[in-house]
Formats: sequence, C-alpha cells, structure tokens
Amino acid sequence: MDDKLNVTYITLTGYLEMEKLRYVYFVIIFTVYVLIVCSNSTIFCLIVIHRNLHEPMYMFIAALLLNSVVYSTSIYPKLLVDVLSERQIISYAMCHFQYFFFYTTAVAEFFLLTAMSYDRYVSICKPLQYPIIMKKTNVCVFLVLAWLLPLCILVLPTVLSANERVCNFTLKGIFCNNSIYKLHCVTPRILSVYGVFIMFCLVFFPIPYTVFTYAKILMISWHSRKAVRTKAAQTCIPHLLVLFNVTLLGTFDVVIIRMESDISETAHLVMTLQFLLYHPLFNPVIYGLKMKEISKHLKRLFCHVK
Repeated sequence: MDDKLNVTYITLTGYLEMEKLRYVYFVIIFTVYVLIVCSNSTIFCLIVIHRNLHEPMYMFIAALLLNSVVYSTSIYPKLLVDVLSERQIISYAMCHFQYFFFYTTAVAEFFLLTAMSYDRYVSICKPLQYPIIMKKTNVCVFLVLAWLLPLCILVLPTVLSANERVCNFTLKGIFCNNSIYKLHCVTPRILSVYGVFIMFCLVFFPIPYTVFTYAKILMISWHSRKAVRTKAAQTCIPHLLVLFNVTLLGTFDVVIIRMESDISETAHLVMTLQFLLYHPLFNPVIYGLKMKEISKHLKRLFCHVK
C-alpha cells in the first residue's frame, strides 16, 4: 500500500527465473506480440481493401482479428514492462482495467463466433434468403452487439470488485484474471452469483447454439449435392477449429482459478501462456491458410513483396 499516493499495488508472483531469463523472456514476448499484431492486421487490411472480401463472413473474420489485437494489447505491453522490471507490480485500479478488457474481448470472441455460425447457416441452408437476412445493416447490428453485450455484462462485476476492501496483495499469475476475487477480504455474494450468471450466459447460449448450428449445416449438406458439401467443409471447418480452441482456453481459465493452489507454479505459468502465445496467432493462421479467398490474396501480397 502506497500511503502517500493512496494507491494500492498488487504483486504478481507468476514469473519464474526472472533474474536468469529476463532478456530471453523479453525477446520472446516482444517477437510474439509483433507477430500477433502484424499477422492479424495484414489479413484485416486485406479484407478492408479488396472488394470481393466485403461479404458478411469476411467482415466477421475481420472483426475477430481486430478483437485478437485488442485482446493481446490489453496484456502484452504491461507484460513487457514487467519482464524488465525488478518488481512485478500493478496498481489495483489498473489490474481491474486489464481484467475488464481481457474478459470483454474473450467473451466478444464467443459472440462473434456465434454470429459467424448463423451467417454460415443462412448461407448454406437458406441461400435464396441470404442477401435479405445478412444485409449490411444486420451485419453491423451483429458486430455492435458482439462487443456491446460483453461490455454491459462485465462492467458491473468489475466496478463491484474494484470497490471491495483488499486484504491480500499478491496475485498468483502474470496478469490480472479472475484471481482478483481472491484479493478481497470477503468476496460478496452478489459477485459469486453474477459470476454464475455470466457463465450461464456464455456456456448455455453461444457455445450450444454454435455447435447446434454447425451440426445442422453438416446434416443438411450431407444430403445435398457435392458442391454444397464442399462449400460447407471449406467455410465451416475453420470456424469449428477456432471455436474448439476458444472453448478449450475458456476451460483452462476455469481450471487455473479452481485449482490454483493444487498445481505447481511452472504448470500454472504454462497454462497461462496458452492465452498469450498461440491463441492470438491461431485465428490468422487458420483463416489465412484455410479460407480460399484470403489465402489467394495473401499469396499475391507475398509474391508482390518478393
């Protein structure tokens, strides 16, 4: 506690071997962050520039890539500063700020994937109605809701948590996640209930709806002609891979919080790094390689650069 400035600081204890590997960590983290920003931004710009990619599916992909950049930026700059610092600390207010943007973008990814599944369902199962249902106005509404709903859902628990009395000043981790509730002297019942509500909204709506939608697409396409089956496979498999990846990371987050005292510091760090290292790079790799039109423009871009 800094009495002079009346600012509460939290110590992050998830860093290992900092004295020996400080600069190695910095180079790795900085390289990964540059790759994340460059890869996501490149495909995002390609979608914006090329008119043949101005379709609802590619607009959702562009939103997903932009979301990955915001997601990473909420963590990486502070991570780079911490790696070079003697003490890894963060103010209580900034910790909640990081928590808010981390989970807002994470939940937004689920909602974006839900919107993408609906877009694929209409495109494959109701192709004649597609131009009417998925017009630009409706796409914009989906995009706004995908970011607005997580903001509205998470602002209340963030504000309530930030105003709670703090008794513990150490956080087991390298950034602020749900572990911030363990900093409180007493966790209010309303926060626990609201946490269950958020989990219910996330687990019992976006994920089941998305899985059900893709299952229905596959069932309908299976009984259709070969061209429809090919289109379904080409456009749905990348989305399913991304959905599986996000769901797996969400499960990791719950496991890390629930089993925090039962796992070693090394295992905790490795599980945490799943969120930071490969996840933000997963989307551009999958969509860059698996989406035919995006892959085509990427090849042209690299050939032009050469």
